[in-house]
Amino acid sequence: MPAKIFYEKYFANIKNELLLSLLIINLNKNKMKRISVCIILIALLSNVNAQNSAEKIIAGNPGLHIGGYGQIDFNLKDRDGTIHNNGKLDVHRLVTFFGYNFNEKASFVSEVEFEHVSEVYVEQAFLDYKIKNNLSVNAGLMLIPMGIQNLYHEPPTFNGVERTNVDKYIIPTTWREMGVGLSGRSIEHSINYQAMLVNGFNGYNDGGVFSGKSGLRSGRQKGAESYITYPDLAGRISYYGNPGLNLGVSTYLGDSESKAYDGLDLSDDAAVASADSTIIGIKMIGVDARYNKGPLQLTGQYIIAELSNTDQYNGMTGKDLGSKLTGYYYEIGYNLMDGIIPSISSATEELIAFARYENYNTHAETEGVAINDAYNRTEITFGLGFKVSKGAVFKADYQIKSDASSEEETGQFNLGIGVWF
Repeated sequence: MPAKIFYEKYFANIKNELLLSLLIINLNKNKMKRISVCIILIALLSNVNAQNSAEKIIAGNPGLHIGGYGQIDFNLKDRDGTIHNNGKLDVHRLVTFFGYNFNEKASFVSEVEFEHVSEVYVEQAFLDYKIKNNLSVNAGLMLIPMGIQNLYHEPPTFNGVERTNVDKYIIPTTWREMGVGLSGRSIEHSINYQAMLVNGFNGYNDGGVFSGKSGLRSGRQKGAESYITYPDLAGRISYYGNPGLNLGVSTYLGDSESKAYDGLDLSDDAAVASADSTIIGIKMIGVDARYNKGPLQLTGQYIIAELSNTDQYNGMTGKDLGSKLTGYYYEIGYNLMDGIIPSISSATEELIAFARYENYNTHAETEGVAINDAYNRTEITFGLGFKVSKGAVFKADYQIKSDASSEEETGQFNLGIGVWF
């Protein structure tokens, strides 16, 4: 059964049929219009002022704060004809938080992540200083404020075993860089805001780093001896003024970094021209919406990245980087324990049934290279999340994956647990 037909049939019996039909509108219409309608719909319905782990530390009492989160997965791809696929078990990530509030103004936040048991990363390490109430300056290794899951990616905060691939390949989460910024809120207007100057992606390290398939993802510098020529700008504004609602707009503007500039003789025009061809200009914007009312959850996000100088970059490096990357998803969730299935033992338990449609295209447009339709990918995910408490969840879902290069679809079954404390 084609994915699109399956998707429509699956949702046909959902309780909030009218809301969902407005949400998905028409799969054949313009993508940007569809996402805009999704977000406008949620805004009209109507406060989700969520905090991630770093924000909780900063808002806490003076002294030492310790916490963390973890994600353990099981993934099994469907058999491809007679080809058998082994299942994969993975301690995907285990993260520890250490924060210290020196006084009511100054806080330090750090986050150390172990991925797949053997990989270790510092995901955040920054100093936060309150200039005045609701306004702080931040400096160090910080999360780029782009999209939903790059800021709120603790496993109990999202549906599904894995994070969305829109966030993985287009944004790309978890995206953090070195820099300095301002963050604050206007309580009167129910607005949170962030603005920062950071180092850019490293697009050239004795060879091209970006690619058509994974976009900018491999260029994240992650605070590890990061290159910088000129800082890039990142910012986000989110609105939380209506009950159950959070709307966000994010942007990122700047150029990628390049090792070709290190030690460059600026009087050598040929060398300068060669180094210039390794730089990618980046303009990224995202809009997102989250709405929760009683048992109902609605989420939508759209991200677009326009890249310049890709023709020269691809010619210099032999890569096939696209000049436009796009991604979007919309999701509905419903707590079945709210009036449908009684809670087994606790009023805090939830059983969330959800379904999500997402598309991410790292070759939405190209310059100098042919568009590869295999990079235009669609996924439909539906499943359950059993929250045994606010910070602990069992997950199960099934994914149907396809791309524009063929009509073939592949399936994948996922199980997982997630904790956050």
